[in-house]
Amino acid sequence: MNPTLITFAFYLIMMIAIGIITYRMTNTLSDYVLGGRRLGSWTAAFSASASDFSGWLLIGLPGAAYAAGLGQWSLWIAIGLAVGAMINWQYVAKRLRIYTAYSNDSITLPQFLENRYRDNSHLLRVISAVFILSFFLFYTASGLVAGAKLFQGTFEIDYHIALTVGAIIIVGYTFLGGFLAVSITDLIQGVLMSAALLFTSIYGIVQIGGFGELFNQLGSISGSLVDAFAATSYDGADGGLWQPAGAIGAVGIISALAWGLGYFGQPHILARFMAIKSHKEVRKARLISVALGLVIPLYGALIVGMLGIVTFNEPLADSEQVFIQLVQVVYNPWIAGILLAAVLAAIMSTVDSQLLVSSSALSEDFYRRYFRKQASDKELVWVGRISVLVIAVAALMLAWNETSSVLDLVSYAWAGFGATFGPAILFSLFWRRTSRNGAVAGLIVGGVTVFLWPLTGSALYEMVPGFVLSSLVIVLVSLLGKGPTKEIQDEYDKVAGVK
Repeated sequence: MNPTLITFAFYLIMMIAIGIITYRMTNTLSDYVLGGRRLGSWTAAFSASASDFSGWLLIGLPGAAYAAGLGQWSLWIAIGLAVGAMINWQYVAKRLRIYTAYSNDSITLPQFLENRYRDNSHLLRVISAVFILSFFLFYTASGLVAGAKLFQGTFEIDYHIALTVGAIIIVGYTFLGGFLAVSITDLIQGVLMSAALLFTSIYGIVQIGGFGELFNQLGSISGSLVDAFAATSYDGADGGLWQPAGAIGAVGIISALAWGLGYFGQPHILARFMAIKSHKEVRKARLISVALGLVIPLYGALIVGMLGIVTFNEPLADSEQVFIQLVQVVYNPWIAGILLAAVLAAIMSTVDSQLLVSSSALSEDFYRRYFRKQASDKELVWVGRISVLVIAVAALMLAWNETSSVLDLVSYAWAGFGATFGPAILFSLFWRRTSRNGAVAGLIVGGVTVFLWPLTGSALYEMVPGFVLSSLVIVLVSLLGKGPTKEIQDEYDKVAGVK
């Protein structure tokens, strides 16, 4: 029997079992969307990291490092993400947990923005929900593509069959258990991801003779692979040669570092802050998340990608297969099966979160608001579950193209959320003078900029103009228009005063 297949099967059965168990613990929409706000620090920490990294951590980022070494995107993205995540935990997590609970117990970001500004027109909620659904289609599709590449590279099955199987598995336990199932499985998956990258990178470095030897071998292939300021051209279909491609330039470095801005607007990550059982747990969760769930996986992924360059005799046609192929070469089949299950863990941990946030937008922000205002909690939970199925099918159609790139899809969705919601959330939490019209304008300008910026042909990552323009518009509209009411400002002062 195939040890890798046995390992996969055991892991998947365990995930589905968790979904069935938590199904009995999910009775209200708050349970389904936020787990009843009862996550402990360890679960919240690893759940935030696992839902953040997804398949791009074990497929997309190692693939970028395999294709370009230290330069181009890989190292600068890792630096930007590390800084952004630490700032997000340090400043946003606690304030968001307090504010969402205080502001009429808001359980979704659109609901929080509506309650924060007393928006009786519901315009904030509708605009937010529309952008969430739009960008999550791309993000969810990236996870499904990553899953398909995993099954395709491991078991050599057809891409479309692999895509469908992966989607059915992920939808299964998300449909059943909701946020609690997702968060518990994320704890397991986060630990597994960190361990996989830690042990693979350490083992590889020891086998090759240390970091010095790794960089010597990389430099002998192409000097650009060990130069953080140089670009590298790689084409696996054309002999797999790495060639210098000039300097990255300021635009390239700024674009890569700007990934860190995305953290402030990711609904599936911010949901973990909202769900932690007390704002007093945030400090402990921050230490766990940054130390174990952030630094180790990010830099482990870079090392794995570079190890792949010097390990394979024949360069890979698809650079995003590097982790999948490396563990099968380095480890025995049983260990390889466990490590490849970590890839599946990374994919599942984010796609399930994205499906859940999207379903909450449909059930809470559309269905209850416009169709059934008196809908019961049980009815809303089932609307959420059906929404998961609908969104998954739409993402499956978007991912059907076999040439889709995991990192490209993630890059676009990450910019969309970061530019649309990042400034609006930051100003809502930390600027007393922010107005409802300012928040509306910021959401629209940020989201539309991300949609339109690629048409300019600029190499600058769309996150940068989107985030900057959204922030400027929020400030200008808030200062030039009517300010927030005394009630809104008093609530802000009370939240700001909570220790």
